[in-house]
Amino acid sequence: MNTVDKHAIHVGGLAQGQPMLFAHGYGCDQNMWRLVAPAFTATHRVVLFDHVGVGKSDLRSYDKTRYSSLDGYASDVLTIIHDLDLYDVIFVGHSVSAMIGVLAAIREPERFADLILIGPSPSYIDEGDYIGGFTRSDIDEMMNSLDSNYLGWSSVIAPIIMANPQRPELSIELINSFCATDPDIAKRFAHVTFLSDNRKDLASVRTPSLILQCTDDVIAPQNVGEYVHERLPGSTLVVLNATGHCPNLSAPEETVEAIKSYLTGK
Repeated sequence: MNTVDKHAIHVGGLAQGQPMLFAHGYGCDQNMWRLVAPAFTATHRVVLFDHVGVGKSDLRSYDKTRYSSLDGYASDVLTIIHDLDLYDVIFVGHSVSAMIGVLAAIREPERFADLILIGPSPSYIDEGDYIGGFTRSDIDEMMNSLDSNYLGWSSVIAPIIMANPQRPELSIELINSFCATDPDIAKRFAHVTFLSDNRKDLASVRTPSLILQCTDDVIAPQNVGEYVHERLPGSTLVVLNATGHCPNLSAPEETVEAIKSYLTGK
């Protein structure tokens, strides 16, 4: 299967513009960029895709060994970049895709111009002086709940992730997105997401980066954003007024403005 069909790739915007590659977070698909990506179509070549196993990607391409770590997903990003012949890429990664982009940029820095990291976390687990937001027992309990009742887990965790109780439609959308994902694949991806530790990788990044940190983000607290900023060479940290972990849905205008301000200010 070709890469375009494998990842349900959509390319739009300015044909000769600098490419922007948007990578969605856990339990989501490229539809989660619908309020952000259009703001760049007049000036950039916009590329949207689904990670294998979600959205309209080819489920037959899912391989348990390949996707047992974030490296497999980073390899997919590089394959997309190569097959579309992209250079000078602005990579926009939300949540777990932020670290996927970091790994891809370390491997082939010559392909990347900037990393836009929205709600990044190199590790979700507290260890020593590092506060990731969760204890190991928290993560183990989460994984046990997810493994035993994925749909029930989705309905509980989505409002926590979204953190906009005054706008329940956002949580409902996230729940529906979770529930549309193959449960077995979702469970495996959750284990990879929440048990990965990429803290040591940050120092190897040579691509300029923008870190967008949300207020009151339970999944990636502000101290995590500051940690990434301190250890990511050439990075800029912007703390958004947006609350929760999904500003691409809850505060798309602020998200777009922060990205544009960063790109035009370089």
